[in-house]
Amino acid sequence: MELADRVAIVTGAGRGIGRAIALELARLGADVVVAELDPSTAERTADEVRALGRRALAVNTNVTVRNDLDNMVKATLSELGSIDILVNNAGIYRGALPHEVTEEHWDTVMNVNARAVFFASQAVLPTMMAARRGAIVSLSSMAGKIGAPNNLPYCVSKAAVISMTKCLALAYASYGIRVNCVCPGLVETEMWNEVYRQTGQPILHQTEEEFHRQRLAMIPLGRLEQPQDVASVVGFLASDRAGYMTGQAINVTGGLALEAELLDRSRCTRSCATGSWSTASQ
Repeated sequence: MELADRVAIVTGAGRGIGRAIALELARLGADVVVAELDPSTAERTADEVRALGRRALAVNTNVTVRNDLDNMVKATLSELGSIDILVNNAGIYRGALPHEVTEEHWDTVMNVNARAVFFASQAVLPTMMAARRGAIVSLSSMAGKIGAPNNLPYCVSKAAVISMTKCLALAYASYGIRVNCVCPGLVETEMWNEVYRQTGQPILHQTEEEFHRQRLAMIPLGRLEQPQDVASVVGFLASDRAGYMTGQAINVTGGLALEAELLDRSRCTRSCATGSWSTASQ
């Protein structure tokens, strides 16, 4: 029970990675606030947390609305008394080739994946500063480190999370607040199915079977990532076991990010040798 007597807020915890994180933190002893836009999935996760013997609170939260974030903080303090951990998990994916990205596409992705991470963190910081302790863990992505040809706004939003993590870590270390982020790879969730629907068929012209088979073949550990793979690392970063870690962006990719970096270096080497300096799309 490493997180006993601590209170954690997890945004987007109604399903997928967020749900797995909420349950992992509960298993480690934390009481959990499920900050979620969908009331039905929020209550389902909250009930699962309670079944593990922890207190739980479902708070209807649109992470892109600052008033909702403020109400999330107020409800947490009123019902559970403190805020020790924030996990910025809520996120969306929208695929398109760069020349097809609209302003609405750009703003929607950036608002959920980047802007909301900052303002949710800002909302909890006064409480953590007063307590002179706290842990903020945000969900970035492998895409924030290596890029991709068909989801530029998503990649930029996740790179922004990495940058925010470093800035916040430096700004609040003296208050005992640690800020880290996790960079998952190909996680088997509903969002992964959405990646296929928006990218695999309309852009890459692949069948669902081809899309999944090719991406599975890219992963050195030989399997798709599961939500629990991410949740276990988040639980570690939220705990005192990671007490000397801050400002870090941790890959949880089954080796895929390393494979991609090596591939990029190989391409750059070939491009330099030929004088073309171009990167082929995958």
